[in-house]
Amino acid sequence: MRKNSFFSPSRILVIASHTFTQLVRMKVFYFLAVFALLMIAASFFEMPYSRTTEDTAEQELIILKSTAMGSMAMFSVLFAIAATALLIPKDLEDRTLYTILSKPVPRLDYLIGKLSGVLLLVVVSLLLMDGLLCLILNYRTDGLLAVELEKARVQGWPKEYIQMRHDSITQQGVTWDLHAGVAAIFFKATIMASIALLISTFSSSTLFTIVISVVIYFVGHFTADARNYWLHSHGSNVSQELKMASQGVALIFPDFQLYNIIDATIEGKTVSASIIKKLTVLTLFYTGIYSVLAWFTFRKKEF
Repeated sequence: MRKNSFFSPSRILVIASHTFTQLVRMKVFYFLAVFALLMIAASFFEMPYSRTTEDTAEQELIILKSTAMGSMAMFSVLFAIAATALLIPKDLEDRTLYTILSKPVPRLDYLIGKLSGVLLLVVVSLLLMDGLLCLILNYRTDGLLAVELEKARVQGWPKEYIQMRHDSITQQGVTWDLHAGVAAIFFKATIMASIALLISTFSSSTLFTIVISVVIYFVGHFTADARNYWLHSHGSNVSQELKMASQGVALIFPDFQLYNIIDATIEGKTVSASIIKKLTVLTLFYTGIYSVLAWFTFRKKEF
């Protein structure tokens, strides 16, 4: 009889595909997806209070991107947390977990497969919303350019100024840097899914897992500021042990300020490939730590 390997990509793929199918049928997914799509669609329409005499075409496009990207970020994080928190309790309720582990399937494969299924659905959802955003943004950019060209014709603008306005508006349209912002949104959702997976391995309450994960998400946006303020306020009196302890806190609460390239992409700024590589490595680091901790906790549980 052949002994099952400790780690099998084929088993993980099967579990991930089953998880993907399972999550597609969840009502929470449809609710969040419809909400995100409605937010993006709503940003297509110009609200009466959204324009003032100082508003420009570029500002309109920035508002559009900010609303859409904010909706995408909220959807991806909330779904990653809620879906991951529900997986293990649902498998226990349906007794699916007993069937899978009795194969026997290594618990590491089970956890990675579940996490992969969640992230696969997050990727698909973000790609669909990114495509919708690009369509709307491209349409609005073309419309604003047409208005600017008509204004230039009526007012007799010089060619140099017309070209400058064209480049400025186009820069706020669909660019590769905008997709980098979507990638950063996915990275944050990946980390939060792995955190929710860790908490769900020792928590019997789905609500507790979701609440703690959301708290960690918000804390992660202020960790760097709090750490820097604390170190600065103590000046040179901070010992090496306390500095190491502050770095240890950064492992528990990820520093989401590092992912603020989302704001830069909304403003039409360029994001270098090196930054994306660093964020990719950082995401793999955090996800790896939380996944390993989840495995250590989960393998000691008796089912």
